[in-house]
Amino acid sequence: MRNPVTDADTTSTKPDAIAARIRDAILEHRLSPGAKLTEAQLCEVFGVKRGPIRQALALLATDHLVDLEPNRGAFVASPSLQQVHEVFEMRRIIELAVVERVCSAHHGARRLKSIGESIRRERKAFEGRDFPAWIRLSGEFHTALAELTGNTVLCDCLNGLVARSTLISALYESPGRSPCSFDDHAAILAALESGRAQEAAELMTRHLQAVELRMLDRPARAAVDLQEVFGARDSAAGSR
Repeated sequence: MRNPVTDADTTSTKPDAIAARIRDAILEHRLSPGAKLTEAQLCEVFGVKRGPIRQALALLATDHLVDLEPNRGAFVASPSLQQVHEVFEMRRIIELAVVERVCSAHHGARRLKSIGESIRRERKAFEGRDFPAWIRLSGEFHTALAELTGNTVLCDCLNGLVARSTLISALYESPGRSPCSFDDHAAILAALESGRAQEAAELMTRHLQAVELRMLDRPARAAVDLQEVFGARDSAAGSR
């Protein structure tokens, strides 16, 4: 059943808004790595012509979430095992720097408390089997810590790496699972709140290593129904 974006909702038909909705579908594991993003079907889904779709796909390609292949079209990116190792190597370098900066800056309890609330929402989403929210919140723990450093370049780098990590988990992890543990997050936060920098760094290192090791080598499902992916649930989210 056709479910395009309504003409009245003009902001949702702009390239950056379309890219955001496709990004959400990828990061919530509703679009699998290797899935073909057919321009004609996306035009029908979003109720736009090819121009905005192509611009949106170009934005996602810049973030390494979409591969644009000449004469073949656009596909959700499928990171190789080598890219998996490279992404997590960079994450360890950046996130250990984040832990050090957060500890040395003596951030107040109120700012760290907001991250504790995020962990509680992460746990609640898991217990309520709201897996898209759980996956999103597990990544937000890491990006929220980075925001405490006040370094926007660092945050931009980590945001991209976390997004790519989520894509990787869709390729190598079993469906319905997130390799990022909220129990690990709680332990890291407790060490930060107590100013135990070395312990927090060791916990973060072990956490990221465990995330990488839990990736399972499994093929992704390439076929996808874009009408189903961007159905009523996503249309409601996009209009908020």
